[in-house]
Amino acid sequence: MFSIFKKKKIIPHIKLNGVIGNVGKFKQGINFASQEEIIKKAFSIKKAPAVAISINSPGGSPVQSHLIHDQIKSLAKKHKKKVLIFAEDVAASGGYLIACSGDEIYANQSSIIGSIGVIYSSFGFTELISKIGVQRRVYTAGKNKSTLDPFMEEKKEDIDRLKNIQLDLHKDFIEVVENSRSKKLKKDSGIELFSGEFWSGRKAKELGLIDGIGNAEQVLKEKFGEDVIIKKFEKQKGWLASKLSSESHTEKVISFMEERSIWQRYGF
Repeated sequence: MFSIFKKKKIIPHIKLNGVIGNVGKFKQGINFASQEEIIKKAFSIKKAPAVAISINSPGGSPVQSHLIHDQIKSLAKKHKKKVLIFAEDVAASGGYLIACSGDEIYANQSSIIGSIGVIYSSFGFTELISKIGVQRRVYTAGKNKSTLDPFMEEKKEDIDRLKNIQLDLHKDFIEVVENSRSKKLKKDSGIELFSGEFWSGRKAKELGLIDGIGNAEQVLKEKFGEDVIIKKFEKQKGWLASKLSSESHTEKVISFMEERSIWQRYGF
């Protein structure tokens, strides 16, 4: 006797939202330690044919981006599951690196995609401290320990050293993208894909950086049926963290400005 009820497919849906790395104490951004168990649980649903991951991130820490990317790739291989990535407002820099863990990447036509590059930003306060009569006293063991100190004059050798590190990180980023997107990338488009530039979702599709336009619910229903069950996995803000934050008002302002500066590179 055959059942008249067709078993519904379950698709785990992970949501990754925020700057990648630790920006201020108890910040609710994206880092490997806080997402590791959530990602494991999503991939542990045995009968799920795929795992969906939504990303809304302007990037951040290269290390945390790689750790999350590598875990997703490893679990997908272990559990033999397809990974579908959905970019929301932004999947740029480290956000796009994580997106490259997917078999397919989708975005809204107005999403911001790309920024395949490496950036370091700081300030210089040498003139300010001289005007207000402050002396900078730094004592180190190791001649390069005070590299790029914002209260001291820049040195060419420090900048060159930083540039070399950035080139190594950029090379790693490019390798991830090329391994993930393989022959999908339109390298003959006349546009330099790895310059750090970013594009709308529509243009990113033309360039082969994503596979299609569409949101998670729409695409998952098209692929797995209208009655698909989308089971959400998302990091919740901890009650204890929100109550016990010991940041001063100044620290909170600095943390906020740091986080906003990363988002504002992409108009958000």
